Amino acid sequence: MALLLKALSWNYVLVTALVSSILAQLIKVLLNLIILGRFIPERLWGAGGMPSAHSATVCAMVVATGRYCGTGSTEFALALIVSIIVMYDAMGVRRETGEQAKVLNRMLSEWMDQESEILPFLGDRKLKEMVGHTPIQVLTGAVFGVMIGFVMPMA
Repeated sequence: MALLLKALSWNYVLVTALVSSILAQLIKVLLNLIILGRFIPERLWGAGGMPSAHSATVCAMVVATGRYCGTGSTEFALALIVSIIVMYDAMGVRRETGEQAKVLNRMLSEWMDQESEILPFLGDRKLKEMVGHTPIQVLTGAVFGVMIGFVMPMA
């Protein structure tokens, strides 16, 4: 706890956001263990999944900035705008990218079944499908980040 308090006194907003991000990623690992019954190391750093670590990070940053600098500050306004953009992107562009990857992977699998001897350089390459978030994943991450932002002690 002393180490956390020392880090918070160094940069309260940054440490709060990082703690929220790390905890959200750990929750993803635990949920995969519970739901799928297996450990997936990529969940420690990978994008996508429940809860959205991106949303948790930026929402913790917004709350911490509001607590530290005040909700009328320029810093709070910047944090809020950045968080809206990040969450919109996670639900929109990045989610759509994942949906397109699913379609392309299916097409590639079918194509490779028929043409594998002609194009061996493609091997078993697959596009990453879990890059974005559903609205509920973003909302869950946002609520988690807000909670972390409020429970972190002011240094």
